[in-house]
Amino acid sequence: MNVFITGATGFIGGSVAARFMAEGYQVRGLVRTEAQAERLRSLGVTPVIGTLDDADILTREAQRADAVVNAASSDNLPAVETLLNALAGSGKAFIHTSGSSVVGDDARGEWTSEKIFDEDTVYTPAPEKAERAALDKLIIDAAARGVRSIILCNTMIYGNGLGLNPFSVQIPPLVAQARKSGIPRYVGQGVNIWSNVHIEDVVELYFLALKKAPAGSFFYVENGEASYKEITTAIAQRLQLGAPQPWPVEDAIKEWGFGHAVYSFGSNSRVSAQRARTVLGWIPKHTSVVKWIEDDMLIRENSL
Repeated sequence: MNVFITGATGFIGGSVAARFMAEGYQVRGLVRTEAQAERLRSLGVTPVIGTLDDADILTREAQRADAVVNAASSDNLPAVETLLNALAGSGKAFIHTSGSSVVGDDARGEWTSEKIFDEDTVYTPAPEKAERAALDKLIIDAAARGVRSIILCNTMIYGNGLGLNPFSVQIPPLVAQARKSGIPRYVGQGVNIWSNVHIEDVVELYFLALKKAPAGSFFYVENGEASYKEITTAIAQRLQLGAPQPWPVEDAIKEWGFGHAVYSFGSNSRVSAQRARTVLGWIPKHTSVVKWIEDDMLIRENSL
């Protein structure tokens, strides 16, 4: 099977590429520069130099591939439209990477939500996440256009990446801030909870989705949950720093920007991935983000 992957040098896309190549698939990956292309070649991925703005390249690659995985952006509407148009009527799989901040609330670390979403839960997204929700619907609806469209809505991903980039997007900024300031911090009171999942279990689900998922599918991806206070406490222990401290959201916004401070680090995002287990036979193996932080987390050298 020939698979075209956007975001092939990233944490998710690179890990998916590694899993697919282990299965014997031929992988072509979108990269921005020749330097990135050379690094991909060394792993056995055929590089395609371009960006999500290059409609002709996306169209060509989608039409020559047996399946497409978009792991470059959860929110790039023009790129998704281009890929779906290229795949229309083909019956080929299009796996899109979304994220569970789409159901995130405005807790700002101050309270714990008791609500756990599954794929049938009706919700109204926050204004900042409305475009992502609309894009997800567009992809699901592409099943009616002859695309085997599949959305994997990932939660907080931990673990060491399997491709060129070993670092995820949520935990490393917490580590970097703690190392820079010497004080581990969580937004507000840190009692907000996120579901989470290990990268090795994530890529296994991408593989199963490519093999089995029906057109128009949406799957949450999780295997456990933790509060940000629990996560930051584990970081403090790993870095041998003092106890973590609350951080006003205004200060967190200055450090990380509004979207990350309020949604990536300040919201509740609790979901259930039971559908992936029952429909696709997914059996995740990793269960504890806290244990991974304490025992196996890599530390980025330039995070000081």
